[in-house]
Amino acid sequence: MQGVREERRTWTAMEVVRWIAEDLARRRVPSARLDAELLVAHALGTDRVGLYVRHDQPLAEPERAAVREVLQRRRAGEPVAYITGEREFWTVKLSVDRRVLVPRPETELLVEQALAALPAKDASCAVADVGTGSGAVAIAVARERPAARVWAVDSSPAALAVARENVGRYGLAERVELVEADGAAWLSGRGGDLDAVLANLPYVPTSVLPTLQVEVREHEPRAALDGGEDGLRAIREVVPALRGALRSGGLAALEIGWDQGDAVRDLATAAGLVEVRVLRDLAGLARVVCARRA
Repeated sequence: MQGVREERRTWTAMEVVRWIAEDLARRRVPSARLDAELLVAHALGTDRVGLYVRHDQPLAEPERAAVREVLQRRRAGEPVAYITGEREFWTVKLSVDRRVLVPRPETELLVEQALAALPAKDASCAVADVGTGSGAVAIAVARERPAARVWAVDSSPAALAVARENVGRYGLAERVELVEADGAAWLSGRGGDLDAVLANLPYVPTSVLPTLQVEVREHEPRAALDGGEDGLRAIREVVPALRGALRSGGLAALEIGWDQGDAVRDLATAAGLVEVRVLRDLAGLARVVCARRA
């Protein structure tokens, strides 16, 4: 789609999708076709369904220019979610930008465990989402449990601004309270009134950060990734506060790195939690540690 030759031919929406998918595949982008569809749909001001509706329509020059712009950004490693400004998580579409991590499918494990442990839909319950970022986990739980009260806790005011937008988008401001605080300190003041604590804290060892994909290391917020020397700095601070924050039988679920299962299980056991389990994601990697207050 570059140079003089582009001006001498007509490009349809689907031809552009195929060209971009091939271009991204040559650059070893794993989800090249999906990325191409999302990028072109965004550039044309539609969604993926709308893209296929107009698949054979030629693009005007302003539309081709918009496509070129988003492609250049993707080639530079910028995540698709930041380019489009949105990311799907659970059953919702969230606004995201460089102030927050891009929500990952693996993090849905936290939501699954919470819903399995919480009372039925019409029963009241209290849940904390520590390290809420975009508010993804808090919003997913609040929508699935209409009687739940949810606290979305983060130490970053910039991240909470994004979460506030998403909470408002789904009309949850009365049930999802945004809290700017250190997670461990906030939990220590709860007094055993929470049915579940869900946490997606920074867990990447500092030395590993330079080896991450360019999308992550160059674009996502470092503070939400950097877990210190062994990746467990924030987790090590939060785990001792869990037992005192939870009701009897309450659930704690923490997202972890693939090689941190044993270490976090030991931390939870040492903190007096019981029924400690390490759960694996769809790739077979350790992803979440679950435990309960006795």
